[in-house]
Amino acid sequence: MATEGGGKEMNEIKTQFTTREGLYKLLPHSEYSRPNRVPFNSQGSNPVRVSFVNLNDQSGNGDRLCFNVGRELYFYIYKGVRKAADLSKPIDKRIYKGTQPTCHDFNHLTATAESVSLLVGFSAGQVQLIDPIKKETSKLFNEERLIDKSRVTCVRWVPGSESLFLVAHASGSMYLYNVEHTCGTTAPHYQLLKQGESFAVHTCKSKSTRNPLLKWTVGEGALNEFAFSPDGKFLACVSQDGFLRVFDFDSVELHGTMKSYFGGLLCACWSPDGRYIVTGGEDDLVTVWAFGDCRVIARGHGHRSWVSVVAFDPYTTSVEESDPMEFSGSDEDFQDLLHFGRDRANSTQSRLSKRNSAESRPVSVTYRFGSVGQDTQLCLWDLTEDILFPHQPLSRARTHTNVMNATSPPAGSTGNSVAAPGNSAPPPLPRSNSLPHSTVSSAGSKSSVADGALAAGVSKFATLSLHDRKDRHHEKDHKRNHSMGHISSKSSDKLNLVTKAKTDPAKTLGTPLCPRMEDVPLLEPLICKKIAHERLTVLIFLEDCIVTACQEGFICTWGRPGKVRC
Repeated sequence: MATEGGGKEMNEIKTQFTTREGLYKLLPHSEYSRPNRVPFNSQGSNPVRVSFVNLNDQSGNGDRLCFNVGRELYFYIYKGVRKAADLSKPIDKRIYKGTQPTCHDFNHLTATAESVSLLVGFSAGQVQLIDPIKKETSKLFNEERLIDKSRVTCVRWVPGSESLFLVAHASGSMYLYNVEHTCGTTAPHYQLLKQGESFAVHTCKSKSTRNPLLKWTVGEGALNEFAFSPDGKFLACVSQDGFLRVFDFDSVELHGTMKSYFGGLLCACWSPDGRYIVTGGEDDLVTVWAFGDCRVIARGHGHRSWVSVVAFDPYTTSVEESDPMEFSGSDEDFQDLLHFGRDRANSTQSRLSKRNSAESRPVSVTYRFGSVGQDTQLCLWDLTEDILFPHQPLSRARTHTNVMNATSPPAGSTGNSVAAPGNSAPPPLPRSNSLPHSTVSSAGSKSSVADGALAAGVSKFATLSLHDRKDRHHEKDHKRNHSMGHISSKSSDKLNLVTKAKTDPAKTLGTPLCPRMEDVPLLEPLICKKIAHERLTVLIFLEDCIVTACQEGFICTWGRPGKVRC
């Protein structure tokens, strides 16, 4: 392993790192890329993205991998930590002319060994539905670019639906489509359904049902990414105006908002139990936002440039009942606490829900999440009880997270707590500094949209992974006065120069929308390692490995402790 130190050592690319659960190792034989393995010249191209799907076939090797590099799109069998990658035999390969793939998403609900539905968004605004197993292209949406001419930034199937999908664009708009409907031969006409602070939702006026079913206009500037909550009921959106906005997806009501410390927000993800959202962006920070009372509970500083992707690790999120026994903090105790495997991940949400049951014994929880950035670094973070519940005594100290500048909220601060997605009981948070819920509907009552455009089954939901974000500049373009040491409330960054007073950075700083740095705990990463030559664009946590990718087009697999055979 490369030595830890200053100077030259700091610029060496790491091939392994150690956390309390053990050693993570880069597996060179499990690297995926273009068949020639030549680094891709990434200047001016869209970010490399990766999507996974499991086909549940009888062979036990049902994992499939899709990634885009420049104008190319590849579909491979993913062998993970088990066997070496065979790049000479992609299941499907496509090269596009005049446009580039920007993002993609599998429909996990309908995937079989014989067929899989893959949505692909493009830089010119179109969305393609393909089956890389059958090598078919079934439909092209927004083909004539009559709906939106801007780049597709994020595309996701609606959880639990075989036919509905959501598409975000650099224009700041999102569109709800149904694969069974056409887009029409003329530009759509819209009718206002609902509007609120910095958002509006329109339905498509047409004699016959056509796409898009709904048009969302959210914030100002590009809508960089969105993510559905684990139960699919809520939608988190991050935009170039620096705001996180969380909506009730069925009723299109605004649940809560948050403002970045500086610049645009580029990525967001939900905790496995839906209680927390982590964002990353152009302020070089990761920010943890509590869904229940709509407030920032922590920030993390470890990156030296824009944060590209954030993701929770459901296999390392630790939930356990407290008991009187002593905890020594030894390696053996840490290993006892952490068990990798599908059973653990599947039970995470139920065990986190149990934490809030008045009848159960106290339960301790540690959330693990990670981030990658344009600084080519991977950071891992632990979100622990001392951050989540600062006024409750800790039963165990088992984290390497450092907490600095943590202060209590202003006396008398109050907030409106609601149950987190997927949980029946409201989170019993000991303090609250939430943003009051605003009245967001001026175009009608709070009736659900489900009786209209969303009638096609969004009742059962599944977690979606997060891969996509807006990525426009190389690391060298990151101005040093954008970094933490030079941030001030009087920033003149163009991304924050908006005309409306309510989004003026100088007026949001120091409010519940955007607390000052000294007003919330500041996390330090468990590990922060340079793992690539070019900016990182992918971070995915799987059962036996972590997957990362950089803009050169290399998809890397990091074996988890105990999951790699020497």
